[in-house]
Amino acid sequence: MTTSATKDRRMARKAAFGSFLGSVVEYYDFFIYGSAAALVFSTLFFPSSDPMAGTLAALATFGVGYIARPVGALLFGHLGDRIGRKKVLMMTLLLMGLATTIIGLLPTYATIGAWAPGLLVACRLLQGLSAGGEQVGASLLTMEHAPGTKKAFYTSWLINGASMGSILATSVFIPLSMLSEEQLLSWGWRIPFLLSALMVIVTLIIRAGVDESPEFAAKKAEVAQAPVVEMFSKEWRAFIVVFCCALICSVSSLVMIFGLSWAANNQNVDRASMLSAIAASQVAALICQPLFGLLADSIGKKRIFVLGSLGCCAGVFLFLWSITTGNIALIIFATVILKGIIYSAPNALWPSFYAEMFSIRVRYTGVGLATQLSFIVAGFSPSLCYALLGGGSDWLPVAYFIGGMALIAAIAGMVSRPAAEAAPQPATKPLAAHG
Repeated sequence: MTTSATKDRRMARKAAFGSFLGSVVEYYDFFIYGSAAALVFSTLFFPSSDPMAGTLAALATFGVGYIARPVGALLFGHLGDRIGRKKVLMMTLLLMGLATTIIGLLPTYATIGAWAPGLLVACRLLQGLSAGGEQVGASLLTMEHAPGTKKAFYTSWLINGASMGSILATSVFIPLSMLSEEQLLSWGWRIPFLLSALMVIVTLIIRAGVDESPEFAAKKAEVAQAPVVEMFSKEWRAFIVVFCCALICSVSSLVMIFGLSWAANNQNVDRASMLSAIAASQVAALICQPLFGLLADSIGKKRIFVLGSLGCCAGVFLFLWSITTGNIALIIFATVILKGIIYSAPNALWPSFYAEMFSIRVRYTGVGLATQLSFIVAGFSPSLCYALLGGGSDWLPVAYFIGGMALIAAIAGMVSRPAAEAAPQPATKPLAAHG
């Protein structure tokens, strides 16, 4: 192996590790907010005589972050396609860490009244703005560094970072859920948000040592002047397909947010038990996602994505039914099957699967904007699921809604096709060293 090839492999691993840590931070922040919204924010920031109204308001702030994501995708996507992936990723990580830390320091409604939920929403919008550019940029930096035959495997570790972030988030909340109500509401809920600052510092140090994407560097002289205009005029089909494929993430919101809140607040399932079920599913995902990445590199990303999405259609019924039984063992089993195994198939593949549908010139903008617009549906799906319940206990409309999202994703995956430059072909001279 040549010195150049060895350096490229080392840098590919470093890029993957930096993206893994960034994803850990992003999803740790994401899930501690979702968990807090489901468990305590209704009391702390949205006190109401109607507990359901407070819960709905708290969950709506979770969805508000998704409104800012397309704006972040447009802003950071433009910058990422113009000036490069690495610089943008340093900006998004700093913004995300700052917003999360401030949430942990916010006064509550009892202290400053209506200013409290207003400040909470502002911080959530900053989280969403940074998230709109963070994950897509990290996935592109990893994919464009990865060897040509292992792109799905390398980028699956970015998704493993998301799983690790959610494991850390739920693991932090499990002991906190055992505190007294007074302790949890006075200071306990702040701890997870303040811990985020430490992870941000470590990730910044790692990312500083990663080179710019070799594929972007090779095309730097050909960057699009207005990536969003070029994307919509020339690659609009890919945009629509990726938007529909990304609806699969509604399955994650069903489990992580709606399932947790509905089980704990409406089905008398112990909070710690439900958090443990979610943590167990994420541990399973850590194993399954790289395996699905390896399998996809062997037999094709499209096949694995479509089969996984179809599996989710059935898995949501099993998951919701298990919660109504109150049987903890069954709940853990169903959660692991849906979130830990079946959902891992499409979830592990999307960074490379979606990116290959766009040309390098508009890839950051295209993937970012398409996924983040789709994620709005996922962000508000917990609130929509509660609305579908209508104050009752019939969970079938919720299952049909989320199952329908998964079915749309599967159909979109079936009709997808890679961009010409991403299709299998002999390596060109400038990219030969990179697989």
